[in-house]
Amino acid sequence: MNFIKAGQDGQGKPVELHYCDYGQGDPIVLIHGWPLSAASWEYQLAELPLHGKRVIAYDRRGFGHSSKPWEGYTYDTLADDLKAVLDELNLQNVTLVGFSMGGGEVARYMSRHHGARVKNVIFVSAVTPYLLKTEDNPEGVDKSVFDGMMEGLGKDRPDFLNTFGKKFYGVGLVSRPVSQATLDWSQSLALPASPRATTACVKAWSETDFRKDLATIKVPALFIHGSADETVPRR
Repeated sequence: MNFIKAGQDGQGKPVELHYCDYGQGDPIVLIHGWPLSAASWEYQLAELPLHGKRVIAYDRRGFGHSSKPWEGYTYDTLADDLKAVLDELNLQNVTLVGFSMGGGEVARYMSRHHGARVKNVIFVSAVTPYLLKTEDNPEGVDKSVFDGMMEGLGKDRPDFLNTFGKKFYGVGLVSRPVSQATLDWSQSLALPASPRATTACVKAWSETDFRKDLATIKVPALFIHGSADETVPRR
């Protein structure tokens, strides 16, 4: 497996990010959503290289095969991890694709690191611009929703993730848009994450305000968001 060192944890040990790197051509970097891993980009990792693209996907710290430190789950640190990937692989003219939580990394990287090496950005069902309901963001989601998620994760993480997976795919009593095998596969990607990373990232993506970050983006940007998205409501 391939790893990139991205700074140190609170105990002076290196944080290693696992990544996949396929194909040749202009690079596309895929940043996965919560609570999965880079393996959730299975289709894109197999398809994009067939169309003259180099595609890279990495496991966020705390998830997949990457290091699982206790600290470092703020978007400043996560954006620095993304920078480590781009720098270590010496990528240029990059298209950054952030799904759900990963959209936050894209936005924070563009402001914190001035969009270095990036040609385009794509936000897919992203947590940007700001999820939390506040006085100046009245259409946001009430904090009690996220508190309930934290409580559920603390009480029974596997059961919570199993229920969340069904909601994620829109599975209901009469709606079965994906197979049970796909649900099981997604659960298998979520469970290897550390409990600490899983809960700390809920706080990060639910409470971080990206409105100023988005204002710094000076490259072409594509936003893709479903009108019926219940996991990350469109705002």
